[in-house]
Amino acid sequence: MTCLFKVLNNGSSSLRPTRQLPQRLGRLCPLVSSSTLGDRSVSVLCLSGRLLDLLLQSGGVRQVAEEKMTVGAGISVTDGDLVVLGTRILSCVPDNVVVSPAEGGGLLTGAFVGVRSDGSGSRRVFSVGKLEGLRFMCVFRFKLWWMTQRMGSLGRDIPFETQFLMVEGNDGSHCGEGGADSRDQSVTYCVFLPILEGDFRAVLQGNENDELQICLESGDPAVDGFQGSHLVFVAAGEDPFDVITNADFLPAPDIKVGPAMHCWLQGSPRLCLGKCFFMLWIVNSMRYLFIKWTFPHWLKSTDRAVERHLKTFSHREKKKMPDMINWFGWCTWDAFYTDVTAEGVRQGLQSFEKGGIPPKFVIIDDGWQSVGMDATGLATKAVNTANFANRLTHIKENYKFQKNGKEGHREEDPALGLAHIVTEAKERHNLKYVYAWHAITGYWGGVRPGVTEMEHYESKMTYPISSPGVQSNEPCDAFNCIATNGLGLVNPEKVFNFFNELHSYLASTGIDGVKVDVQNILETLGAGHGGRVKLARKYQQALEASIAKNFPDNGIISCMSHSTDGLYSAKSTAVIRASDDFLPKDPASHTIHIASVAYNAVFLGELMQPDWDMFHLLFIRAFILWPSTMQQLELWEAVQFMLETTLSKCSDKPGNHDFNLLKKLVLPDGSILRAKLPGRPTRDCLFSDPARDGKSLLKIWNLNDHCGVVGVFNCQGAGWCRFGKKNLIHDEQPGTITAFIRSKDVDYLPRIVDNGWNGDTVVYSHLGGEVVYLPHNVSLPVTLRPREYEVFTVVPVKKLSNGTSFAPVGLIKMFNSGGSIKELKHESARAATVEIKARGCGTFRAYSSTEPKRIMVDNTEVPFTYDEQRAFITLELEVPVEELYLWSITIQF
Repeated sequence: MTCLFKVLNNGSSSLRPTRQLPQRLGRLCPLVSSSTLGDRSVSVLCLSGRLLDLLLQSGGVRQVAEEKMTVGAGISVTDGDLVVLGTRILSCVPDNVVVSPAEGGGLLTGAFVGVRSDGSGSRRVFSVGKLEGLRFMCVFRFKLWWMTQRMGSLGRDIPFETQFLMVEGNDGSHCGEGGADSRDQSVTYCVFLPILEGDFRAVLQGNENDELQICLESGDPAVDGFQGSHLVFVAAGEDPFDVITNADFLPAPDIKVGPAMHCWLQGSPRLCLGKCFFMLWIVNSMRYLFIKWTFPHWLKSTDRAVERHLKTFSHREKKKMPDMINWFGWCTWDAFYTDVTAEGVRQGLQSFEKGGIPPKFVIIDDGWQSVGMDATGLATKAVNTANFANRLTHIKENYKFQKNGKEGHREEDPALGLAHIVTEAKERHNLKYVYAWHAITGYWGGVRPGVTEMEHYESKMTYPISSPGVQSNEPCDAFNCIATNGLGLVNPEKVFNFFNELHSYLASTGIDGVKVDVQNILETLGAGHGGRVKLARKYQQALEASIAKNFPDNGIISCMSHSTDGLYSAKSTAVIRASDDFLPKDPASHTIHIASVAYNAVFLGELMQPDWDMFHLLFIRAFILWPSTMQQLELWEAVQFMLETTLSKCSDKPGNHDFNLLKKLVLPDGSILRAKLPGRPTRDCLFSDPARDGKSLLKIWNLNDHCGVVGVFNCQGAGWCRFGKKNLIHDEQPGTITAFIRSKDVDYLPRIVDNGWNGDTVVYSHLGGEVVYLPHNVSLPVTLRPREYEVFTVVPVKKLSNGTSFAPVGLIKMFNSGGSIKELKHESARAATVEIKARGCGTFRAYSSTEPKRIMVDNTEVPFTYDEQRAFITLELEVPVEELYLWSITIQF
């Protein structure tokens, strides 16, 4: 057990350091923080029980002045090394690198890294040490708008515009092999989060000398002064997901020493030190049990260090989630692109209704607004995209969304505008929500200056300038067009008025929220506005204020917004597009899209709920370059659901739907069985490359109310090429790969089970249809050919008082079968009885080592079958009349 021990050399209530600790103790027990109390040194040691004898033998504590070091909580720069929990992460750390402890104290190891510099400039690059021989995973912006993942083991492998970096503190390549369990190995996970400081934004990058560098930019030549002490937050621990989630501290209780304790502590320094450790062993044991018993409440109430430091953003669980994420929907983009019309929306809704699975929300994407190009503008319109040279000319809809609208004529009656199709969609097709698209600057080219109806927004022509880091990655036609034609930027002091008038009009037509696109363009417009951070924050604050005023369900989806300028300025925005577009006609992008969302969610999922863009039900069948099995049809939808389908929406043309497939995603009432968390790679996949290394499967885990779910995918064969600067297929015939499934792949599974669970689970395979009993620490092999997948529901096994082993699997025809189980009680009312609250309809299955005597559904006994050989209980649930209805299932043994 690790404890924190403060030795306060400030009088009779503390101990005076007497001797130097041996070097072996220094290596095992690194000094992790230092400050000054009067003229005395305060030293904080990370100690474990096995070091107590060494400490007593040495007779004291190594003095802080012994070595030159800069220290934070659990992190030190010692002899030129950045050391985290005794593990060297970086070597050759320059003398100007400083480490500052985060405010507060507690269980998480974390501190801020910065630099001392006498220079100035709007763009500076500083080295912070060499990274060599340690596996890492990072997410970086490969485009102006979007992030993707990169893996490596050397500093040179870290790309420009890296916004999240996780380093494995020692070789964990054994993790995931056969029965190996990464939790049984000593691994330190270290996360680097470059953040905002004042008007500057920090990112990470590597160079040819394997140095990890901090790149600091303001985006305005006039903004060139910075402090530099809090540029990167570094956190570490033994659980990678807790390190990421908690980059925070659990405040440690103040322990005051009273007169009685003073008396007890009298004696020789050696005896006194032993007594102190005995006392701290008791205190930390109690604290450990407190955390174990109250962990869910502790997790929810924890303050994140970066959030507390910046005070400009909030984490995901503190934000209000719009209700639309619980329903199936349709987006118009790939169905119509900018040619969308009110009639097209009508046809799409009718097409779904005929198939028996009507969507409950619609996103009217780009194409509804009143836009136009300047007379001198240069159009850049690629296939299936917008004309990026167009500017907004009016906040109301164009003629295509006016009833009986005609080009060149504006209908002034509000009832004949956008409201007519929104009202029809809700009244005739039972839609719950309708969202509309707009760019954060109004449109791609901004708001046209001088337009009579919009002069009060005071838009001015501005010409964007991209940062060198972004320019070194993938070029962008959209940005190049905007840079050539300029952008009509609304005066930042007037931008709330712009958003409010736009959103209040949309709300008056029945629109419930907006998808706000092109957000990262703001970082290129900071010159003359105090820099990129200040401009992005001004727009973000105005946007969120308008959303709160006009869309009470927090109706906003953030899009093209993978820059920390905006991410660390978002207080309430709760949903974000998680990756680059799903491109149905680009086969190279399909598997890349799956992997990118999974790894991006490791970072983005802490800030917002990741959204998986759209999917196509029939187009996937038509892969030309990558012919495959019929599983290809289900691959995208399966992973869509695996990463919890924050917005489970397709973008098919009317009539191009596969309703048999949709029934695995959507219940008859239009709701979905959504998992609880952002889907993320399993622990043993964090540092492998499932798209390029030719040997790794991608495993993604998530959590339901009473079970876990793991999706496994063979995504090998394509990736973003750092040399070609685009997605490329590098292996047209990737091989068959085998990996292993374990219950511990669902990292948080122990947190949803009762005390006393022995770790045994039942694993149900969606495609195989088999239920396998998986004892604790036993693994299950899974072999997949290229572009194949499997979905596993992982259910903890409960031993009942009569000896029966029981585990409910749920609705087995749904991708997320266990998501149907909302409540589960074992023997709460009577012995050998299980009570379940379940949502949905269809075939319900459970594992049971013995046959039940009877099963009741809503107090009515129902027929069931029992397969003794496979230990299956199977029954059928009817289609409920009520929306979101919960069946009461009682199983008696």
